[in-house]
Amino acid sequence: MTVTSGISEEAKPEGLTLHPLGGGGAEVAYPEQEPLCIFGTGDLARSLGLRLLQTGCRVVYGSRRPHSCGPLPEGAQVMSHEAAAKAARLIFICVHREHYTFVETLTPYLEGKVLVDLSNNLKKGIYPEANAVYLQRLVPGATVVKGLNTLSAWALQNGLLTGKQVYLCGNSAEAKQAVAEVATKMGLTVLDRGSLSAARELEDFPLQLFPEWRLPLRIAIGLAAFFFFYLLIRDVIYAYVEQGKNISYRIMVSLANKVFPIVSLVMLSLCYLPGVIAAFFQLYRGTKYRRFPNWLDRWMLCRKQMGLVALGFAFLHAIYTFIIPIRYAVRHKLISRVVDEMKNNKTTPFDFNDTEAWGTDSFYVLGILGFFLYVLLGLTSLPSVGGLLSWREFTFIQSKLGHVTLLICTAHGYIYGWNKFLRPSTYKWYTPPGYMLCLVVPSVVLVLKMLLLLPCVDRTLTRIRQGWERSQSSREETGDIKATNL
Repeated sequence: MTVTSGISEEAKPEGLTLHPLGGGGAEVAYPEQEPLCIFGTGDLARSLGLRLLQTGCRVVYGSRRPHSCGPLPEGAQVMSHEAAAKAARLIFICVHREHYTFVETLTPYLEGKVLVDLSNNLKKGIYPEANAVYLQRLVPGATVVKGLNTLSAWALQNGLLTGKQVYLCGNSAEAKQAVAEVATKMGLTVLDRGSLSAARELEDFPLQLFPEWRLPLRIAIGLAAFFFFYLLIRDVIYAYVEQGKNISYRIMVSLANKVFPIVSLVMLSLCYLPGVIAAFFQLYRGTKYRRFPNWLDRWMLCRKQMGLVALGFAFLHAIYTFIIPIRYAVRHKLISRVVDEMKNNKTTPFDFNDTEAWGTDSFYVLGILGFFLYVLLGLTSLPSVGGLLSWREFTFIQSKLGHVTLLICTAHGYIYGWNKFLRPSTYKWYTPPGYMLCLVVPSVVLVLKMLLLLPCVDRTLTRIRQGWERSQSSREETGDIKATNL
């Protein structure tokens, strides 16, 4: 004898699915999950559908050719636009703006629905109005939300979404909340950008090309160009004009290997200089609640990129240094020296107390240690590594070890020219060598940092950063004096 739930197929409430209970065969009614609709069957639509299915959502595709639209994620349904629009209340529009005209024919089916516009453009300002605003005008009875347009098909397919920020904007708080819930299920972090008037800004986000890297790259390229031509004039052209020597072959390796460490050290200094300037601003103002100037704010926001650019130039310097022994000019000079000593039947004795030997070894050791700490700073700046560290660990590495790295690399530069600073021959055409110029900025940063580490200064700065204000303290003291006089 079979026990049933007593509900016939005809009498089942809409939206309920009957599931058998245990081994008795009894069926219990559970509400069926409402599907999410995707208009479009391209790469982005397929990747989005796959991700939604992986989070446990039901997915239906709306296509103008439902029987010949190509392979779709397993578990998804495909039907005509009309049928798909009827089946869901939340619809993702994964088609280009130029194909939006088909939406007008679906106006009766889209009444009261939420349309999520994921489209982007190839260029800024190509249309007089934002795509989402245009879509809202085509379907006034629906509620359009602009969002998720910063996601790529590649990121969706590979699941690289955890913690990734996406933006939403729309005129309905309820509609944005519905979209935000789906995005959160996918592992995304949602930021609300306000009304639909912000859609133009959201559509321009994917068109930006490394916005946070522009200032560091411009500074690095400017420094590299300046020092390259400065050293070209000072070394190569000077030798040709004053001494009649053609040493242009040094441009490719020797000259470049002077530019790379110079730019690297200056960029590392510029990475820590804004923090020092900000500290002096706070000491001068006696509060941490006043905004820094815009130029300092922008500078501080791109410190990570400056540090990574500095690390890149340090890598180039290390690689170029490794190839020096295999250069033709170096091998020729070494062989010629050996042949001369053999012809003259004499050898140059090694002086174990020679300061040059100590200086050379110290120079290389500091370079190796500095490069190691450089790499450590670069690794911890990556989100995948830095996310595993506590805030105290992260600040210890990036701040304290960072300044130690700057100190070691600066000492590396000073030891390089320790015996050349007072030689008149060092200043060709009355100009200082490149390494002397590059030591100015890091030396200033280190001196200012040491001033901030003085107990009296550090104590005041710590109090300010904990919320103490000089003006508030003055008012309290004045009040105490008045109370005493009374």
